[in-house]
Amino acid sequence: MAFDLPPSPVQAGIPTMSTSPFSKLLSLLQPSALALAPLALATVAAEVTLAATPLTEYEDSPKVVIDEAWQIINREYVDNSFNQVDWQAVRQDLLGREYTSKDAAYSALRTALRRLDDPYTRFLSPVEYAELTEQTSGEISGIGVRLERSSQTGAVLVTSVAPGSPAEQSGIVTGDRILLVDGQSTERLTAEGVLQQLRGNEGSQVTLTISRGGGEPRTVILTRALMDLPTVEYSQKTVGGRPIGYIRLIEFNAHAAEQMAGAIRSLSDAGVEGFVLDLRGNPGGLLLASIDIGRMWLQHGPIVRTLDRSGNDNAISANRTALTDLPLTVLVDGRSASSSEILTGALRDNNRATVVGNTTYGKALVQSLHGLTDGSGLTVTVAHYYTPNGTDISSRGITPDVTVDLSDRQRRELFSNPALLGTEADAQYLRAAEVLEQTILARQGQPATGASRLVRVTPTE
Repeated sequence: MAFDLPPSPVQAGIPTMSTSPFSKLLSLLQPSALALAPLALATVAAEVTLAATPLTEYEDSPKVVIDEAWQIINREYVDNSFNQVDWQAVRQDLLGREYTSKDAAYSALRTALRRLDDPYTRFLSPVEYAELTEQTSGEISGIGVRLERSSQTGAVLVTSVAPGSPAEQSGIVTGDRILLVDGQSTERLTAEGVLQQLRGNEGSQVTLTISRGGGEPRTVILTRALMDLPTVEYSQKTVGGRPIGYIRLIEFNAHAAEQMAGAIRSLSDAGVEGFVLDLRGNPGGLLLASIDIGRMWLQHGPIVRTLDRSGNDNAISANRTALTDLPLTVLVDGRSASSSEILTGALRDNNRATVVGNTTYGKALVQSLHGLTDGSGLTVTVAHYYTPNGTDISSRGITPDVTVDLSDRQRRELFSNPALLGTEADAQYLRAAEVLEQTILARQGQPATGASRLVRVTPTE
């Protein structure tokens, strides 16, 4: 699925010494996930303090960006041995070349970064950097739709429409087929490619040709608007005759904390007796969002610990601002990463929640994101993080208390149609609801069937 509002699904940033006024802090899920996964982002006020050769020596040469990137890595990279790479020699090699274009310089820089053998330290083109910062801001200028290409018909279909958006105001509804964007056919475009065309400057216009239910095509002209990304979805459910709250957190963007607070308050006011928090498919986001959300569920206790290349140990804890103490079950899977793992680890290590689902991704490195002078960007691994119990989850992830496996077919059917999440068609959710019910009963002093830790539920075809 693709999103006109930034796509759902990465990661956790931490405050570190930053050197660019555009510097951000994040933690990336995978090296190729830029267009698919919003990443952790936290603005840090700082001044530019680039050392060594002044950038002005190169004037308008592509070497300006190369040296700027080299300086940042030299100053911040988590491993001060640079993974046994002679980083000074790398600089001499890069600046000793002549580049015929910016693209040639970008290619050389990417090649040099690969020598670090770190998929999370990478160069971003101006387009990639702009997309990344836009996505993680929690705001985007577009028309307010989510799209996917039908596996059956190949059509680009609207899967949801944001309330109050230009799309809703123009009468576009879920299920509409987008045929043309500004006169260009969508037939050979991916859903993400179509969304790129739908995005644009606030106040600009885009012309769509759509059809509904096989009817005659119609053309609508929409004016793009700046909208908040809806990243929290919630509803009231029932288990064993008891009302419970289901909250799905899609990503940890700049608006995630306020939306989570709204969901918790709304469901609490409705009288729910516990919560299922769904972090499946959530690759992370802002560290500050993960901390704020952790504090909504935890009254006290540690949340995360970070360690940088100088050995600086930074522990972050809850601050007695929890919004609820009702029983909680957390749903995770192999695509729950970084900030999702920080939150899950904090809730589990503090005995605040039971974790259900599959082992998480295992992403425990933190990156800083820097904007460079020509509009490109750079992500640099700057620290490791650990769960409150001191566990390093790198490449191992967090093993659920109750494991519920899905077959490949079940997984495809469930996650290709997000409307099925948190329903009777969702075996992992059903098990999480059962575990929550048992926790509620135990808390109320009533007999419970007793779900033990590390229970495995096998998938069925």
